[in-house]
Amino acid sequence: MIVLVFAMVCGLYICSVCLKQLSNVSFQSSQLVQTTPFDSHSLRFVTRIHYPKPQTFNRAECGHNPVRYFAILSMQRSGSGWFETLLNSHSNVSSNGEIFSVLDRRKNISSIIQTLDRVYNLDWFTSASKNECSAAIGFKWMLNQGLLDNHKEIVDYFNRRGVSAIFLFRRNPLRRMVSVLANSYDRYAKLLNGTHKSHVHSPAEADALSRYKPVINSTSLIHDLQETENSAAKALEYFNTTRHIVVFYEDLITNQTTLKQVQEFLNIPVKDLSSRQVKIHRGDLSDHIKNWEDINKTLNGTEYEKFLRADY
Repeated sequence: MIVLVFAMVCGLYICSVCLKQLSNVSFQSSQLVQTTPFDSHSLRFVTRIHYPKPQTFNRAECGHNPVRYFAILSMQRSGSGWFETLLNSHSNVSSNGEIFSVLDRRKNISSIIQTLDRVYNLDWFTSASKNECSAAIGFKWMLNQGLLDNHKEIVDYFNRRGVSAIFLFRRNPLRRMVSVLANSYDRYAKLLNGTHKSHVHSPAEADALSRYKPVINSTSLIHDLQETENSAAKALEYFNTTRHIVVFYEDLITNQTTLKQVQEFLNIPVKDLSSRQVKIHRGDLSDHIKNWEDINKTLNGTEYEKFLRADY
């Protein structure tokens, strides 16, 4: 009886550990709440290494250096561009931008797989490519660029090829909405001397772009916030069986250990990372929304009220 009871207790403990690993993030109270992080050293989710043999060049002496595969899964205006420049400041990381923004590369699952194969075989060339001696190779992929529509095949590909997913979200989708609307306006207005810039590198440029205050549709606002959250929750549900980590934009700004955790997740040497990009919309949200009174009235007393006062 003692042996039986001991075996049952051990079994329950092992099951609880597995459930925690498979439940990296839960979706509660209109926000993503990170729970137990993935253990990158666990047998099930250990980082897989690769020795790609590109067709377009010779890795030479770096041919024996292992490479890790990753993908940044995010939404537009969630800080993914800034996050990617941070990763690319690492001497061993090549993150190749938003490659699926081009429709032909995602018109069907075959074109998606062909594009992924080129990237992970080191045959994709961008300004971020470090080629021969890259220790981690990847790119950023927006949820609305065929990722959710073809999730079954992509999850299968990630698990088969050992691709680690880095989810990047914003805790405050209202600030993301301001950024989306302002960036959309600047595509036509071209406020910086007739040039459209999604990202800037000086406080003067940031101030110039932040002078435009978008009008947010208060009638559909709550529904729009819910849709943003639902998309994130759906992505996490679809990719739950992959090796992944969840990163929040706000934590990258306020918590210095977050970038260290990302590097450890990729199993690359931990280094100080930097970016030249400057944040555009700083300070209170009331300074960046033209119909602030309407938005404040709409969200007050709802579960989204906290987004009105969030710093980032």
